[in-house]
Amino acid sequence: MTTYDFGMIGLGVMGRNFLLNILDHGYSVTGLDTDKEKASALEKEAAGKPAKGTTSTPEFVSMLKKPRKIMLLVPAGKPVDAVIESLLPHVEPGDLIIDGGNSYFADTERRFTYLKEKNIHFMGMGVSGGAKGARFGPSIMPGGSKEAYEPVRPILEAVAAKVDGDPCVAFLGNSSSGHYVKMVHNGIEYGMMQLIAEAYDILKNAGGLNNNELFQVFTLWNMGRLRSYLIEITAQIFTQTDEISHGELVDKILDKAKQKGTGKWTSQNAMDVGIPVPTIDAAVTMRGLSALKQERLAADALFKIEKSKKPVDKEKLMKNVEAALYFAFTVTYAQGLHLLAETSEEKNYGLNLETIARIWRGGCIIRADMLERIRKAYSEEPGLKNLLLSEVFNKKITKSQDAARKVARLGLREGIPVMALASTVTYFDAFRAGRLPLNLVQAQRDFFGSHTYERTDREGIFHTEW
Repeated sequence: MTTYDFGMIGLGVMGRNFLLNILDHGYSVTGLDTDKEKASALEKEAAGKPAKGTTSTPEFVSMLKKPRKIMLLVPAGKPVDAVIESLLPHVEPGDLIIDGGNSYFADTERRFTYLKEKNIHFMGMGVSGGAKGARFGPSIMPGGSKEAYEPVRPILEAVAAKVDGDPCVAFLGNSSSGHYVKMVHNGIEYGMMQLIAEAYDILKNAGGLNNNELFQVFTLWNMGRLRSYLIEITAQIFTQTDEISHGELVDKILDKAKQKGTGKWTSQNAMDVGIPVPTIDAAVTMRGLSALKQERLAADALFKIEKSKKPVDKEKLMKNVEAALYFAFTVTYAQGLHLLAETSEEKNYGLNLETIARIWRGGCIIRADMLERIRKAYSEEPGLKNLLLSEVFNKKITKSQDAARKVARLGLREGIPVMALASTVTYFDAFRAGRLPLNLVQAQRDFFGSHTYERTDREGIFHTEW
């Protein structure tokens, strides 16, 4: 019987594309799906290359070379557990099961421990880049055990995106580290997308730019220091005509943004760890607000804000918004990476932030030229926790913060919501403040709850009968 190098469970577009990518690099693949049409589609799309689709779990497992390498691309949650249980009667000690979906990291920890007891390797692996990335080169974030990673490393390095020949994949660390890094990646993604949306809102409603002008300015930005996947696709969005009606499609899309949970998980976990990520928090909040369409329409009729009649210099505004985005992107990366640094210590992941910045440079949704500078910052200071303390970014942040303040003020003056940008600026101000007014909060806590406080002039814990 023919045996295959790599197996995939879940032959939707992502699963099939990932296998086709593997096929392109000289490996043989087999796929399992309950849908016969999806199983057949794999062989058809493989176009004569060594690929086999099946709907039978025993047949699927028996066709794999040992130690078996099995990847799951199925919906997160109970479906992952169900698939694992269906595999257990057929796999053997030393085989590897990879969860390539967006599973919650705590679930990954549980599965890692559960399968370790059965001598089955398990890896939680973040995959970013969408269907196109899966087909032609994603950023891949595996975590689990180094022993389990090595046999599958050549395949993952072959299919990953490349930046100057360097594959955008690396073993990240212990247990659930791969899915944790992917979760934070998605949190940063939420923040960057919201910041871009606010920039669009300011340029359109305060600056009066039409879609063609917006296309031009985002295209120009993508040739400079903001060059990134999200800026690139945003420029393209403004040129898409509406096939159903007339004009540009972007103006016909309902302003209700959905979410699958990874941004929320990032915010929730950051609060548990004690590392602030307010730009990501604001992005999650804005998606929640966007869902309240009827309430927003009612409030829109009640609370009218008189717009300023002061003319806006378009060229100056575009320059300020570009600098504000550079400032805010940098701070958003800094927040996410700070969370990774702190969690790595708390959970003993062993994360290397330079490595993470390196594999995010290509393939993933938050890929940007800026990440090479971020990689360099962590290379020069391996123990660096917050990017804002790096000499690589210090001067650029200092220069761009004034523009961020100007754009935020403009939004506040005109009643244009800039929650993410304003949160970014105030986070920066709080982070750089040598003294915060939280001494008063501690006094209040001690006053009503006898929670005690520390002093600036001597060691120890104190309480006052107020």
